[in-house]
Amino acid sequence: MIAIILGTRPEIIKMSPIIRECDRQNLDYFILHTGQHYSYEMDRAFFEDLNLPEPKYNLDVGSGTHGEQTAKILTGIEKVLLTEKPDVVLVQGDTNTVMAGALAASKLHIKVGHVEAGLRSFDRTMPEETNRIIADHISDYLFAPTETSRNYLLKEGIPNEKIFVTGNTVVDAVYQNLEISREKSNVLEEMNLGSGEYFLVTAHRAENVDVKERLQGIINGITAIGKEYSLPVVFPMHPRTEKMMKEFNISPEGITITKPLGYLEFLQLEAHAKLILTDSGGLQEEACILGVPCVTLRDNTERPETVNFGANVLAGTDGNQIITSSQQILETYATWNNPYGGGKSSEYIIMYLDGANVLPGTTQNMIETSPKHMLEPDTAWNNPHGEKKSSEYLIEHMDD
Repeated sequence: MIAIILGTRPEIIKMSPIIRECDRQNLDYFILHTGQHYSYEMDRAFFEDLNLPEPKYNLDVGSGTHGEQTAKILTGIEKVLLTEKPDVVLVQGDTNTVMAGALAASKLHIKVGHVEAGLRSFDRTMPEETNRIIADHISDYLFAPTETSRNYLLKEGIPNEKIFVTGNTVVDAVYQNLEISREKSNVLEEMNLGSGEYFLVTAHRAENVDVKERLQGIINGITAIGKEYSLPVVFPMHPRTEKMMKEFNISPEGITITKPLGYLEFLQLEAHAKLILTDSGGLQEEACILGVPCVTLRDNTERPETVNFGANVLAGTDGNQIITSSQQILETYATWNNPYGGGKSSEYIIMYLDGANVLPGTTQNMIETSPKHMLEPDTAWNNPHGEKKSSEYLIEHMDD
């Protein structure tokens, strides 16, 4: 039996292909939702939009200090694992849910698989960095998205036989969920936006929005870019950012601020943007996959592949640097390969677990392949941005 543990919407998105793969193979599994960001009742529509089954367990831990929240998650997960006794626990990413889930399972001698293992920002001021390092070092199966991630793990002394390069499930998720979003959302029409004719912005990280100078720099930079290119700047604003904008008395001008959007609406906005400016790690990946250039409003990134492949540039939060970086990537980028795989990461993850004999009753056999060669170069596809709409290309790609 597989226990799929998640607690935030990005985790739901990236775990959705694994959940679908478990259903496709008729595997015995259950979902545990910790409610780290939202209760399941608030996330119910999210599961329904993505056509996912309801979680079997909902902890509804809510917010709190890192210690308080982690303790609640750890206690709740432990009780469920003692009852269910799964063969393996799967966690994804770098949240408190991931760290607590991996720790609870490890102490109960239950195998742990860490999806998206080996990401490193090398910034220990980020709580996510601590979470991902702990999860990696107590996991039994480390599903690294790229060779870069694999090499980080090896340098930290993790045995090679525990590491499997599978690509990133975010590719699977984008391929699968983009079609759903096309069917269920017409957000561009509703907002009167043309494809490739607007900039999309997100900012929510505490180190950015809780510091007046950094938040002001972001607002100055995105305002100037909108004016320079005479294009609308769309900013679905996180409640934390909205709160700090008011507290710092920052009044943006010429920016279209909206309430937070649903995932399907936002995916459409991503796919058709001219440029994405964000401090989100997941959006750096999604922009790269969708073929949309990205400017990261941070001083570092745990997604260096996006920078190395020319899909992303680090700008920090200085307004002038944001302008320069935006001009640079808009004027010089061409095409790039998607470094995160061809949309079969969830299949590879289940295949590896089957090959490790932790999924009793499965019939699929693990193929004889070196882990480092699972993500073959020909699974990447050339970025078509500028030649045709990225969303159209993806649908064509899925039909191949």
